[in-house]
Amino acid sequence: MPKKNVLALLSAVLTVVLAGVAIWSHGEPLPVLGATVAALAAVTWGVKPSPRRNTLWMLTIAVGSAVLFFYYDNFWGLFSAGLAFVWLVFGLLPTMDPGWRLRLGFVVAVFVGGAILLWPTLDGVLPTAESAAEGSGPTRALRAIGQHLHCPPYIKDRVAFAIAPGLDLSGGLRLVYTVEVEEAIRDKRDNFADEMRLQLATLLGVRSGEGRLTHDDLPKLEARVHVSQPESAIIRLKFKDKADRAKLDDRFTKSFLAELSETQGPADDEVTFKIRGDIESQIRERAVAQAKDTVSRRVDELGLREASVTTRDEDIIVEVPGSDQQSFRDIKDTIRRTARLEFKMVDDAGSEKVFGPPAVKDEDLPEGEGLALYEETAPDGLDGSSHRKSARARFARISCQPPKYSNESLAECLTRFRAWTKTISIPDDHVVGFEPVTEPVENSEPLQFKQVGWRTLYLYSRAELTGDYITDATTTTDQQNFGQYQVLLSFSPAGADRFEEVTGANVNRRFAIILDATVDSAPVIRQKIGGGKATITMGAGDQEKQLHDARKLELVLRSGALPAPISPSSESVIGPSLGRDAISESLKGGLLGATAVLLFMLAYYRKSGLVADVAVLFNLMLQLAVLATFGATMTLPGLAGLALTIGMSVDANVLINERIREELRGGKSVRAAVDAGYSRAWPSIIDGHATVAISGIILMQYGSGPVKGFAVTLFIGILCSLFTGFFCTRAAFDWWVRGDKVKRLSVGAEF
Repeated sequence: MPKKNVLALLSAVLTVVLAGVAIWSHGEPLPVLGATVAALAAVTWGVKPSPRRNTLWMLTIAVGSAVLFFYYDNFWGLFSAGLAFVWLVFGLLPTMDPGWRLRLGFVVAVFVGGAILLWPTLDGVLPTAESAAEGSGPTRALRAIGQHLHCPPYIKDRVAFAIAPGLDLSGGLRLVYTVEVEEAIRDKRDNFADEMRLQLATLLGVRSGEGRLTHDDLPKLEARVHVSQPESAIIRLKFKDKADRAKLDDRFTKSFLAELSETQGPADDEVTFKIRGDIESQIRERAVAQAKDTVSRRVDELGLREASVTTRDEDIIVEVPGSDQQSFRDIKDTIRRTARLEFKMVDDAGSEKVFGPPAVKDEDLPEGEGLALYEETAPDGLDGSSHRKSARARFARISCQPPKYSNESLAECLTRFRAWTKTISIPDDHVVGFEPVTEPVENSEPLQFKQVGWRTLYLYSRAELTGDYITDATTTTDQQNFGQYQVLLSFSPAGADRFEEVTGANVNRRFAIILDATVDSAPVIRQKIGGGKATITMGAGDQEKQLHDARKLELVLRSGALPAPISPSSESVIGPSLGRDAISESLKGGLLGATAVLLFMLAYYRKSGLVADVAVLFNLMLQLAVLATFGATMTLPGLAGLALTIGMSVDANVLINERIREELRGGKSVRAAVDAGYSRAWPSIIDGHATVAISGIILMQYGSGPVKGFAVTLFIGILCSLFTGFFCTRAAFDWWVRGDKVKRLSVGAEF
């Protein structure tokens, strides 16, 4: 088949396909129009070949792709196809060579793309005319422009990013938190201690098989060796029999010596392990980095993507633009919440030794503190015949707001309770948990409950499961208790297996769910639980408060627990008036400086200066578009970076124009002078921009906060300056010397 017939056949097939798309769109105007134009272009290309047939063919593909992307609501596909169409359409111009036409098309496509990406920012940041009368002259002018830059909803709804004004421009909240890295070190120490217990149990023949130590194995191990953690980075083994001490082999010690140092003593029957200094430093750095990531995720979950989260040493700095005080309170509550979730077994049988006489007596309790001792019957596992056993459990309870502390809060009451429990001797392998005590509200309809105090639960210190195994958290309603809310947890496969193993080995025992160091609930395990699901109830009371608390808990669990608690170091609120003044003065200075530079270039270099001015403005627009694409936050240092890169962009054009003038003075033709000017100015431009880029990279790597913002803006400006100052202006000069064929080049008063 002749080539021409093949081309005609392909165009016909494409026409049918595009016509089908138009029909499929149910007559919507834009798809029908796009498909029709593309089909006509295909027919024209197939029937009447032309010198620009390949360009027309690619235009057809671009239009057809744009129609399909629009139909399937793929904005970024439509955006790319539209820019490709803009680029290629310049290839049909009846002037210059194909290379120049494609370069010009590329410049125009970049301009159009940058304008679209920047449009939502201009529409959202520049105020409308309602407040145009306020502020200084430059501010009023920009506000007046803002009312004419309304972005179409189709674009604004799909371009989710924009430049957000920083704290120093719009005002807002600045929070500084300190990561309590010692807690992260203690967690690492506890993990080492659990691993040592596991290996010692096998080494000393306390247990056989694999898996975690059961609670029946722990007393047997304690009878042979006592594992204690006297300090945050120290683990000490005290052997009851020196023969057991001799059983420690190289395999045991080598498994820990990569991160721990070993010393004998202080007693003859003791061995001390300490976390090495370099490992401690790594734990600290990792804790701060993980805390920053967690805080960032929580901020993003709140929809505050314009907020900034940075670190400085062991501090986390959160900057949130705005002025809503209630929003600020919610932000602080969400960020500070550790969301450390642990599942621990309750040792009801062992509580008698700690909270019963002679360890604690009623007459020993301080008067007026609201403290009392209680006894209850608690489940205690299964006997040899799988019958459920019970045990007598002892616990302490505190009633909040006794006459002596009539105005205390629940948190203050818990602090008093914790201080009292520290006076009781607790074994190293146990901890005291604190659970809220609630009572029904009198004459409430429907029945509601309020918290009146706290009670103790005697827990094993080892967590059977932690929040690290959680993959999802969802707020749901409690089907068994109508009107109450709960958070449904989903575990990872490893967590699901661990949960099933633990619940199967502890049937008819209480399983405490601990969130942020307080016991949320302690349900009884009735049977082995598979499926990798668990729930945290929100208790009883006001439904709106339950829902609010459940959603906050869902948010922090989904974003992850903090690796260590964080404590507030400082808090400051910056008023918006300061930001308005900063914007006004910055705009005034920036506009005056830029105007002076642009006028000088125009007066000194004439038409070449006009080209340079257009390139400088194009460079500024591209910088803002790139910053908007990254969702950057604009601050005063960022504005300084913009101003500096404008100067560098002008500098590149000055080098090119001066080099062209030198070539013209040397007697070269206009075209030869332009070619030589660009080729010989290029090394100097690269040298100047590269040295500044190196400084910017170093500032980005080691700077923080405003310094880093300045460096990012500067680096982006350098890249845009190279594109506009060399690539874009070259297209204009090529048109003069080759398309317009000028005899004299307007590069100053001499020429």
